[in-house]
This record gives sequence, structure tokens and C-alpha cells, in this order.
Amino acid sequence: MASKPDETRTGMVARTIRDRIEARTLTPGARLPSIRAMAESSGVARSTVVEAYERLAGDGVIRSRPGSGFYVAAPLAPLALDRLGTAKEREVDPLWMLRQSLGERRHELMPGCGWLPDDWLAGDALRKAMRGAARADGDGTLAGYASPRGSRPLRMLLARRMADQGIEAGPDQILLTDSGTHALDLVCRFLLQPDDTVLVDDPCYFNFLALLRAHRAKVIGVPMTPTGPDVAAFAEAAATHRPRFYLTNSGVHNPTGASLAAPTAHRLLKIAEAHDMVIIEDDIFADFEHTPSPRLAAFDGLDRTIRIGSFSKSLSAAVRCGHIAARPDWIEGLADLRIATSMAGSPLAASLLHNVLTDGCYRRHVEGVRTRLARATAKVAMRLRLVGIEPWIEPAAGIFLWARLPDGTDAVDLARRAIAEGIVLAPGPVFSTSGGWRDHMRFNVAMSDDQRLYAFLETALSRPLDGATS
Repeated sequence: MASKPDETRTGMVARTIRDRIEARTLTPGARLPSIRAMAESSGVARSTVVEAYERLAGDGVIRSRPGSGFYVAAPLAPLALDRLGTAKEREVDPLWMLRQSLGERRHELMPGCGWLPDDWLAGDALRKAMRGAARADGDGTLAGYASPRGSRPLRMLLARRMADQGIEAGPDQILLTDSGTHALDLVCRFLLQPDDTVLVDDPCYFNFLALLRAHRAKVIGVPMTPTGPDVAAFAEAAATHRPRFYLTNSGVHNPTGASLAAPTAHRLLKIAEAHDMVIIEDDIFADFEHTPSPRLAAFDGLDRTIRIGSFSKSLSAAVRCGHIAARPDWIEGLADLRIATSMAGSPLAASLLHNVLTDGCYRRHVEGVRTRLARATAKVAMRLRLVGIEPWIEPAAGIFLWARLPDGTDAVDLARRAIAEGIVLAPGPVFSTSGGWRDHMRFNVAMSDDQRLYAFLETALSRPLDGATS
């Protein structure tokens, strides 16, 4: 047990107990080590342990039972996500990646972030929609609460848009949420109990891992291929772990850019049915596709598949409006849960989104973005190859290139070095349940057209990195 600078021995013992409680190795009602055992294991006097225990009892962290010992009190403090795991693991993990992308470094080079540049988004269309909402507010758009399921006109429009992907869903099968992440959080609250197992792709979107950790789920990764998850590994994981659900991006996969193949989709659904497994399909990048690829929700008819979406990547992150499509009875339960946890959504956001989607601006905007992304993907792939970085696949759509670094290069070390130069990269291990893919990096093609990035990569890759093999 190591003490911190200027920390007393009493403080060291108290901190050790607090750390164990926060990490859930000591849970409510658990008996603490005896004063003698704690003194021996800590290398301190018994009087020091007595003082530490009395201090913790005074703070309400533990309580004394005369003649029995000390026990952890309830309730526990909220779980600190960044304190799970070792210090080294916490340095570069999903939450580290989110902090780098969303924090004060946003003015720096951001080839590792997950969204389009501001000038690629539909600012003019939104400004027009806002002016319209201000003039036409007669239904509470600017002041009232939304209905439990959200704007019916928008839900009807979303139902028609899903039909273009082969997904049959009436407006009563759609629930509006505050964002795509909020939609997934609601689904996790609805379906999961602590210690339930969830399957994800390996690699997968790093915030899937952070959110599932917050819900105390056991997360099992299934190796990803260019046509979807490895079916044999998926079947084995389903049989071994009996997961509650499988979470994936099937249209445009994050981070790899892969698209699900129809034969793979059919086999996944058969396995899910055999093991009574739900499938959560996050389709947030759907509008970047030129031609819709197969969707599990379309093949399944929303029987055991839940479809999640939003427009934060294609329209604006400032208009927070996501949605869930599912069976009517599930939507009923999810709507109740939404009321219990956040009352109602934003009628203003729903109105703005509906206006942009119906006046033709969004269609023209998305067509332009697809063209720009196709050009950027080809250009960035070429420039990466020139510095020895090879794309995993040539994605048909989307904003990401998942690329392999030169032999012996560690992605985490490269990302640390880049941060010192004002460049935010996305190293492979933050996307992996096992911390794998250490020789891969995700590049946002819309954020990678800057000579400073390639100058850094050329210099950094020309000499050994920390942890690289010779």
C-alpha cells in the first residue's frame, strides 16, 4: 500500500478503504478487515487503523457494529467510471478519447474525432428553420412540453424514411429521444440488469464500451470482418455467454467503415433467435450511404431488433433529437421510462428537424456531403499510404478510414505523441473490448486534410516509438 505525497498514515488507510468501496470490491453490508488484519496488511499501527475507521464512520462511509466489527454503509457513492481498471488503462480508454474530442482541444487538429467539420453541416438550413419556428409558434414549440413519444409529424416522416431502407415501422413504433446516445441509454435501462452480458463488435464505437460500463454490463467482443461480425465467433459467444443483446452499427460501421452483407445478416438473426437475443442496431450514419446496405431491422421486421438513429452526424450536433424504432409494446415501456427519467423531449428540436427534412434542404445537403466524403476518402487513403499507413478496407460510404500502422508501431504511443503536437488521434485499443488493434488507427477523412497531420506522421513513423519493436 503506497502513500501519496503529504498523506498521513491514517489518511492512507482511509483512502484505501474508500478506493475499494468506489471500485465495488467492498459493497454495502460487507465487513471490513479486522483492525489487526488491516494493520498487518498496511504496515501501520493498530491505533492508526482505529483512527482511520473512526474517521470513515464519522463521514458515514462505514458503520460500527459493537462486538462484530466495521461494515460498509449504504448507499454507495456513484461509480466513477474513470477509476475502473489500472492507472495505465485509464490513460487511453474510451473516456479518454471522448475527453480529448469534446474538451478544450477542439480547436486543434482533430483527425480522431467522430463528426464532420462545422462548415460541412447544414447551418443555413437550420437558420432558416429557426426563423420559421419563431414566426409560426402557435403549438407550444418554443415553450411547451412534448408528448411522451414526441412530435407525431416527425415520427410519421421517420417512418417513411425507414421504409426506404426496407424497415416497416408505423409512427406508434417510434419514440423520439434527446440524441442517439440517449436512445441507447434508454434501451440499456429497459433491457439490462447489472452483470448481464452484451455482445459488441471488436472493434466497435468506443462510447458503446463506456456506456455499457456505466450500466454494469459484461461486454464480450466478437471479431469484425469487412462483411460484419465473424459468424462462427458470434455463434460461439452467444452459446457460451447467453447475452441479453448484441449492439452494432450495421450500415456504416464505426470505426471500420464496413457494411453488413445480406448472408451474414440472415445468419446473425438465426443465431439471435436460437439464443433469445435482442439486437440493437445503431444506424446513426445511415444517410452517408449512396445505396442502403442490408439492415438487420429490415430482415427481422423489428421483432427482436431495435433500431436507433439521429441526425447529429449529418445535420448538426446542436439539434439533439434521436429516435428508437421497436415493437409497439417495447415502445410503450420505453416511453414510460423516458418520462420517468427525463420527462419529455424538445419540441423545438423536433420542429427544426422536421422543417429541414421536408423542405428539400436536407436532401441537397446530404447529396453534397456524400460527394465530398467520397473525394476525401480517396485523397486521405492515398496520403496515408504515402507515409506507410494502409487502410483496412476501402469503405463504400461514411467518414472513417480504419487503417493499419507500419510494423512495430504502437497506436497508443503514437496518439500520446500526437497530443503533445496539438493533434487528436483515435488509437485502435479504445475501440476494443480487449485493448487489441494496437497497430490500427481511425481517421476521420473530413478532418484529415491538413499537411500538419502528415508532417507529424512522417516524422513520428520515421523513428521508433515507445513500446515499438525493433
